[in-house]
Amino acid sequence: MALTNADHRPASASPLPGGIDHAELENDGPTAHGDRLGTPAPDEKVLWKGRPSVGFFARSAFHTRKLGLYMAALSVIALGLGNINAAVVAAGLGVVLVALLYGLAWHSARTTLYILTDARLIMRIGMAIETRINLPLKQVKSAQLRDRGQGHGDIAFELAGEERLLGYVLLWPHVRPLRYAHPQPMLRAVPDAAALAQMIAEARAKFGAIERNLTEIKDEAGPAVHHTPVAVPAMARTAMLRRKGESGMGDTGMEGAPA
Repeated sequence: MALTNADHRPASASPLPGGIDHAELENDGPTAHGDRLGTPAPDEKVLWKGRPSVGFFARSAFHTRKLGLYMAALSVIALGLGNINAAVVAAGLGVVLVALLYGLAWHSARTTLYILTDARLIMRIGMAIETRINLPLKQVKSAQLRDRGQGHGDIAFELAGEERLLGYVLLWPHVRPLRYAHPQPMLRAVPDAAALAQMIAEARAKFGAIERNLTEIKDEAGPAVHHTPVAVPAMARTAMLRRKGESGMGDTGMEGAPA
């Protein structure tokens, strides 16, 4: 799904939002408790904040619909074979499993806050251990969008840098499926996804052109795709994980640290 403007204007031609009061961020979802890794600096403009939509999140990340259909099919097959007890058990297990997964999706969405500023993307995530991920926009090489219907979608990011220490497990479920070697952070099931992806491209434009490869994301792993080179500033060696005792938000590289 392409998000380029119909008249091929540059991304920076559309005005960005006026900004969100920083104080709102501490009253909406998980807080950063003043940690600079998860808190916008006073001179950063907060352009957007949001979290996954629970229903779409449950279906896309926790596969509740697939599991429900699978268990329903088992129940129908059991009925067709005349095994009523097995059909009842399959149906009951299906209801319980779907309910559990939906509960996990609700809890995960409740403990998630995505924040887009004019300099970086902040992900406050973590169902059990709160984690704050800092993704400087100048490290974003391309963005990809998957439409989930009704305006919702997933936005995955391909990142520059020689090191990629942001682990798949650390990011899950906020990560592109099956990209284990080079995990791609992903905003999951966000509303108005197309408009948000356009906003990210416009914010990224001040650091150089971003390749907006916004075609439908495929869940299966595949060979690396070679994109046309884009004009971006030279990057310093990426510092992925903030080491113990270091200070600052580390705007030269991707960072992630548990709270």
